[in-house]
Amino acid sequence: MTILLTIYLFLAGLVLGSFFNVVGLRLPRGELFTRKRSYCPCCHHTLSWYELIPVLSYMYQKARCRHCRHKISPLYPAMEIFSGTAFAYSCWMFGFNPSLILALLLISMFHIIVVTDLRYMMIPDKVLLFFTVLFIVYRIAAPTDPWWDSAAGALVGLLGTLVIIIVSRGGMGGGDMKLFAVLGLALGTSSLLLTFFFASLLGTVGSIVLLLSKIISREKPIPFGPYIAAGGLITIFHGEFLINWYISSFF
Repeated sequence: MTILLTIYLFLAGLVLGSFFNVVGLRLPRGELFTRKRSYCPCCHHTLSWYELIPVLSYMYQKARCRHCRHKISPLYPAMEIFSGTAFAYSCWMFGFNPSLILALLLISMFHIIVVTDLRYMMIPDKVLLFFTVLFIVYRIAAPTDPWWDSAAGALVGLLGTLVIIIVSRGGMGGGDMKLFAVLGLALGTSSLLLTFFFASLLGTVGSIVLLLSKIISREKPIPFGPYIAAGGLITIFHGEFLINWYISSFF
């Protein structure tokens, strides 16, 4: 049963990942519901069903639009594979229990904000608001221990990041602040702090690598959303183990 569910979630992740790409690319432009069918962003040709198969269509078309030969961004298949793999790994890690639902919700949110942050350098409020409602419902059904830790995590995520923004004079964006508040609500205080630690660590290392390789310049802002997503994934999959290891090792 677990194997079948894992395979199913992998395929579901690929399909939903394709939809999340559309949401992430269209929502900031206000086009999410203006066109029902997907289209080439260059020639605006409406895509057929066989041009929309996750990953496979990208490979079959050799990363180019069949109509105008415009190069298709590798972001599409990369994020579809991300969601498919992360969905399957969630099932392998948690099995069929409430933690699986939380992981799937977080992965879905991370997918959309990574796309929007990489493409537009923004994390849309509508995405955060939508998932906030879902996390509130989840925490009513599966409260943290203690129950108020979820609310405390949201407050810490909001105010803690606000202090950093003020001290650093804009070192982080308002979207990052709101995202940390949502993560605090979903994960609780200790997991939120662990997410912030890993996001900061990965962001620092990633920025150094990008600067040394001259992919970016010092004047160019770096989207922090993908690093927050990576830190969140490490936390939801291995956070409890890391926290217990830290406590047993140093206290």
